[in-house]
Amino acid sequence: MKLLVGLSTCPNDTFLFAPLLEGRVPHQGLDLQFVLADVQELNEQLAAGALDVSKASFGAALRLGQRYGVLPVGAALGFGVGPLLLAGPGVPRPLPPRARVLCPGADTTATLLLRCLRPELTRVEHCRFDAIIPALQAGDADAGVCIHEARFTWQGRGLTLCEDLGASWERTTGQPVPLGGLLCRRDLPPEVRRRLVAALSQSLATARAAPQACLPTMRRHAQELSDEVLWQHVELYVNEHTRDLGARGRASLDELARRSGAPRPVVFGAD
Repeated sequence: MKLLVGLSTCPNDTFLFAPLLEGRVPHQGLDLQFVLADVQELNEQLAAGALDVSKASFGAALRLGQRYGVLPVGAALGFGVGPLLLAGPGVPRPLPPRARVLCPGADTTATLLLRCLRPELTRVEHCRFDAIIPALQAGDADAGVCIHEARFTWQGRGLTLCEDLGASWERTTGQPVPLGGLLCRRDLPPEVRRRLVAALSQSLATARAAPQACLPTMRRHAQELSDEVLWQHVELYVNEHTRDLGARGRASLDELARRSGAPRPVVFGAD
């Protein structure tokens, strides 16, 4: 069965998918065809019905819950880390309510966290995640919410940390930050979903057993070329909840739904 599978170019995704992309693990009898894109682009493609399976922001998962469910494998939860609200050079702190804030996409969890935690900041605009820091440095916006590798590389660029939205979320909810996960069409047969979960789980296990073999694929798609940054990203976001979302991951996702006023998403079991 042919499935169009989307994954983001961030290191934790290319790490997980590298063995599948490189043909080092079997596809469990499925014809998996891969699309790599920015996570907001993937969110939009899912909304358009263009993908069967894809990494997505959990913010998008809440909106798309009638058509897509969350797979138990492939999630990214933040423990002590998450999106950062950064201010440009010379911007006063605390940020004034009319501050112009750049976010990495309307459906991203980063944008949803900003709305939940900083509702007074209503002047929000969107651009690709890798354009936010250059825009702040150029004075084109007052502040921005940074994700992916930029979360680790912003220091030394003349910017100021206003708030770690991930830390604020954990402090106020007692839950890790539910950043993103793998969504799957709800109308796919359970046997297809079982094979898909098996292929993804084997890919993750293979990547963790031989991580250096994944580095060329990670480098090929990374926005930051430092291997140290790539591994830092993987170490923080690829954990036991990536292998299995588990009860705590489901609770964090339920809390995000509750605080945003969205229905609870369907989370598939391993079938």
